[in-house]
Amino acid sequence: MNPPPPRPPLRFGTAGLRGPVGDGPGCMNVGVVERTTAGLARWLHDNHLGGIVVVGRDARHGSEEFARAAAEVLAADGFDVVLLPRPLPTPLVAFAVRRLSAVAGVQITASHNPPADNGYKVYVHGGAPLAAPADREIEDAIARVERIRRVPVAAADDTMETAYLDRVATLPLGDRRDVRIALTAMHGVGGDVAVAALRTAGFTDIHTVATQFAPDPDFPTVAFPNPEEPGATDELLLLAASVDADVAIALDPDADRCAVGVPGPTGWRMLSGDETGALLGDRILTHAPPHALVATTIVSSTLLGKIADARGFDSARTLTGFKWLVRAGAGLVYAYEEAIGHCVDPDVVRDKDGISAAVLVADLAADLAGSGRTLLDALDDLAIEFGVHTTGQVSRRAGHLDEIRRTMEQLRTDPPTEIAGIEVAAIDLATVRGPLRTDAVTFAGPNLHVTVRPSGTEPKLKCYFEVVEPVSGRDGLAAARSAARDRADLVRRYLQAF
Repeated sequence: MNPPPPRPPLRFGTAGLRGPVGDGPGCMNVGVVERTTAGLARWLHDNHLGGIVVVGRDARHGSEEFARAAAEVLAADGFDVVLLPRPLPTPLVAFAVRRLSAVAGVQITASHNPPADNGYKVYVHGGAPLAAPADREIEDAIARVERIRRVPVAAADDTMETAYLDRVATLPLGDRRDVRIALTAMHGVGGDVAVAALRTAGFTDIHTVATQFAPDPDFPTVAFPNPEEPGATDELLLLAASVDADVAIALDPDADRCAVGVPGPTGWRMLSGDETGALLGDRILTHAPPHALVATTIVSSTLLGKIADARGFDSARTLTGFKWLVRAGAGLVYAYEEAIGHCVDPDVVRDKDGISAAVLVADLAADLAGSGRTLLDALDDLAIEFGVHTTGQVSRRAGHLDEIRRTMEQLRTDPPTEIAGIEVAAIDLATVRGPLRTDAVTFAGPNLHVTVRPSGTEPKLKCYFEVVEPVSGRDGLAAARSAARDRADLVRRYLQAF
């Protein structure tokens, strides 16, 4: 039997690197990390950027060794390296880059990828995630690396973590703290920091999923360490029900994303990223300064923009990814994407941050509980004001990338004129001018919006949809929700059969 062909070399992109830990240029290993870091150092020097670089890591297989390699290569190239002292959440690197006015930051993490993977994420000066064209420039610099040196680096103390916790403690917008919280760290690095952040902010009634609290790179209790995956939050919701919690919070393994669970008439359920986004956006806008801006992406719900418009604020829609969201414009106070990423404090952390989002979720839940209300009641209020907004996603896996290209070409040359009985018009975003130009096609009709795009990481076609159902007062809310579910089911079935 012939051995499998070697993996192609890892490509450096806007998320840096991500792939399985193993030997060779197609995997994450010390040699790949050293060469990547040498290329990053060369790019910084080429752009006359010298000074501090922050290096952090999660608790995955290889993370400690990879972080040490990155720090020592950067130090050998003349940078002042701040090597964080232990496995810590990704948002702390973004925080440290901005706080220290560092020229760059590196976090060794594969976020919510499977256990076999690891990765290398880059932040640029100002603390925002790397964006084009810098990614291609760094890849070119990596290809030109000829010599790699390393010098020892001492780990920093815990000053940065303390400063981060002090900042998060200032984020709550209300005065109440009497709320019971169930929390899971999903075997990642967010547990200790999240509990400390909530306690520092004044929330003390916290219950954690013990079997998922300590970092474990094998993620033994979940099939896939992503709060969005079916079954991943089962233990959290069981805990929340058993302790009669007011709200449940799930962090992903590097704690840059936050999923929220709530009790309802039929038991506990997880909110969608769009539902949490609308709640947090509305909350933040009630305390925002004039000319504040909120942002979300072209594949997320349109509800946040409607809330901002009604409250007299600005809103923006960007391409997917926080590298675009945090660059949405001046006055940004909040940004989110439907994949449970929330940036609630962009002046300090210019990326998604699950821990600061968890603190604001607890703050909102406590405020509502003080008047005998819940997060679901707040969602009802938004539905009555703006209509029921129901979102969903259908992913179609292909055997080869050529199938994806052919399908996208078909959508452009012979687009459907109706979806689930609703007349739609097609817009090819590959032909538009400006910042929303991308490989995607949208279909818009009365109270329906669908966006189809290829996945950036695997052979999948992703279809995002939203249906909106008007509500005729509080008495009509139940009927509107039922109608929205029925229409969403029709759209989902259409996309699954497409």
